Amino acid sequence: MGTVIDSHFLALTAIVTVGYQFFFFVITALLKFDKVTDFAGSTNFIILAVLTFLLKASWLFRQVVLTLLVVIWGLRLGLFLLMRILQWGEDRRFDEMRNNLGKLAIFWIFQAVWVWTVSLPVTVVNASDRDPSLQDADVIGWIMWAVGISVEALADQQKLLFKNSPENREKWCNIGLWKYSRHPNYFGEILLWWGIFVASSPVLEGAEWLVILGPIFLTLLLLFVSGIPLLEESADKKFGNVGAYRVYKKTTSPLIPLPPVVYRNLPLWFKATLLFELPFYSRHLPQEEPNWCRTSQEESKDGLKIS
Repeated sequence: MGTVIDSHFLALTAIVTVGYQFFFFVITALLKFDKVTDFAGSTNFIILAVLTFLLKASWLFRQVVLTLLVVIWGLRLGLFLLMRILQWGEDRRFDEMRNNLGKLAIFWIFQAVWVWTVSLPVTVVNASDRDPSLQDADVIGWIMWAVGISVEALADQQKLLFKNSPENREKWCNIGLWKYSRHPNYFGEILLWWGIFVASSPVLEGAEWLVILGPIFLTLLLLFVSGIPLLEESADKKFGNVGAYRVYKKTTSPLIPLPPVVYRNLPLWFKATLLFELPFYSRHLPQEEPNWCRTSQEESKDGLKIS
């Protein structure tokens, strides 16, 4: 079927995304109903992938695989988040937005930009007529996606089970993958979208390489805006005065899973530059009051107790 508006489907996918997100924005604004927010985001990815695949109708193997990967990810995440919010009852992110139309609109605009930008690799691949033979980049990208979605799904399930246990109320999740990363689900999501980009690279030429903005945008979003910073702030305010939580935060990698015994012994510059232990992740952590009566020997003993 070929070209629709532009040869790369960029305008088409933008129009579809804006329309889809605007529809759910209206529902949220009029009905004060925010349970469909994450569902609207993840299903939008599916719509763009399937729509561009069907419109091009080339049925190339690489297009089939990448479209299928997006559909699997979107269905898994969308259904998981929808069932979770229906179970929990409300999304606390919207406590300050429900009665503020401006803030609500900004959120939905941002979500539309997120969907369209992160979808770029699949959009461009599905619009392409090029069909190079299978390359190492394809296999590497598929492996990255498989590892990423496995980590994300496992981390989501572990945290859900932890939070649903009455004995774990008012506690932070530190089981399973959460022993090795404070945000393993975000690590999985970042990894799988970089995998999709890598798997799309054999098709890309010239300006099409700009689709790398997709995984870059997602990574920056989760590291600096709506992902890790918000959750770190919430946890620090809630558990910041709990000694065990402070130890967990000091000894657990913020994103990339690592054994605590390894992470806690790494130099601060290494953690900050390569493992994303950014200083502003702890800006809401209550400062410990110095105890001038303690000796260095006592502090050393305390340090040995951390595990």
